[in-house]
Amino acid sequence: MKLGIASAALLAAGGGVLALLEPGLREARLTPAGRAVFSGVGRAMLDGSLPAEGSARQAALAGMLERVDALVAGLPAHAQDELSQLLALLASGAGRRTLAGLSGDWATAPIAEIQAALQSMRVSGLSLRQQAYQALHDITGSAYFSDASTWSLLGYPGPMKI
Repeated sequence: MKLGIASAALLAAGGGVLALLEPGLREARLTPAGRAVFSGVGRAMLDGSLPAEGSARQAALAGMLERVDALVAGLPAHAQDELSQLLALLASGAGRRTLAGLSGDWATAPIAEIQAALQSMRVSGLSLRQQAYQALHDITGSAYFSDASTWSLLGYPGPMKI
């Protein structure tokens, strides 16, 4: 338990320092570092939901990233600050390996490795890792599936006409 608390404090402090150097958000928008994290997470979490073809896949991920920006803009300032720190930490090599357990960077790591890293975060005994996973999961899913073109994947016909 002491190790868990110490690890959480160290990761939080590290995220704060990294966020000063290369934040995950700037002016309520994803920075290149934040985009890389969400693009990798999106590739892994949405595998099977994304178009198979390369350019259509990239367009779907780009649209998701734009909707992440819109979602982030609606968050309160304190939540934006916390998300920025999380993304800065996950974008750094040391933070990515420590918090996510992912050795390769988000852009080039195979989908299966990112999925394994995310699963490890999801079932971790360290609440900080679980909370980070939940934030990534919820933001990614909300941003992707908020677009009407994805609703058929869920079997959702859209809002009822009144």
